This record gives sequence, structure tokens and C-alpha cells, in this order.
Amino acid sequence: MNLKRIPCLIAAGALAGLATPAFADGYGQDRFGPADDFDYAAVVHAEPLVRTIHVTVPREQCYTETRYVPVRGRDAPAAGPMIVGGLIGAVIGHQFDDRRSRNVGSVAGAVIGAGLGHGAAQRRWVGYDEREVRAVEAQRCEVRSEDRIEQRTEGYRVTYRYHGRLYTTQMPRDPGDQVRVRVNVEPVG
Repeated sequence: MNLKRIPCLIAAGALAGLATPAFADGYGQDRFGPADDFDYAAVVHAEPLVRTIHVTVPREQCYTETRYVPVRGRDAPAAGPMIVGGLIGAVIGHQFDDRRSRNVGSVAGAVIGAGLGHGAAQRRWVGYDEREVRAVEAQRCEVRSEDRIEQRTEGYRVTYRYHGRLYTTQMPRDPGDQVRVRVNVEPVG
């Protein structure tokens, strides 16, 4: 045997050993099943699959509200009218005093006069039987639910052409102009 042929035979055997596991039976199948390949097919039509749903959305609505608030009457400077009323009442009450009543008329007149002076001062300062109000603007906000109808795309029904035949499938996204397809080659028979 020629020694020059031995390295060539070893190299050929090694190459044959590497190729054997991929095609164990020699008919295009590997040890995991049929041989698959990928190709591209032209998309003919992609129709969105739309579902109509009712959605409740909370919305905050704000507006300006005008309220009329009563104004508290300011305290009238009642000390002066009370003193004057008390003095006038005491003088008038003193006219009804005698020695037995011991100035009861003066004291009663002073108290009654002071009360009348205070009341007169209040009426003059705030106004008799009037209610003063002022406008106050305040912003109010409320959360209200708004019902609306939305259409949501849940996928696409895609029709594509591969080797002259039409196929239809459903996909989660629009594939564009072409779709990648798996080509499975299996022996028949």
C-alpha cells in the first residue's frame, strides 16, 4: 500500500464522519426529525382583526363656582352710645325716685338707656334688617366616569402567496410586504 494515500484516506474518513450525524439515514432527515428550511412569501392582504369593547374612564372635571356668603356684621363702636344712653336713662329714672325707692328708678333708667343706646348704635352701623353678602369664587372638581367605545386590534388575518398557492394565517402583527415561512421537506411513502 502506498504511504502517500494514507493521509488522504484519513482526511476522507474524517469528513465522512462529520457529515454522517446530520443525515443519518441519507434521506434529508436529521436525528431530530424532518429537515426544515425558511423562505419568504409575498403578502397579498393583511386584514386587521378588530374587537369593539366598552371602556369606563374616570375623568376629573373642574369648574368655578360662585357662592354668596353672608358677611358678619362688624361690631359697632357701642361704648359711646351706651354711656350716653345710660346717662339719659339715669336722669329720666331719677325723676321717678323718691326717698323710699333708694335710686331704683335711676339704676333702672341707666340700664334701660344703655341697652337702647347699644341697639341704636348697632342698627345704624350694620343696617336694620339688612343682610350683607359677598360673592366668593371657588374651584370645585369632581371625578366622573365616562363610558366610551373603543376598537382594539387583536391581530391580523394574513393572506400570502407561496409558489403560486394562497395561504391564510393569523398573526399578532402586520407582517408588511412579505412573511417568513417555514418549508418542511419530508419523504413521501
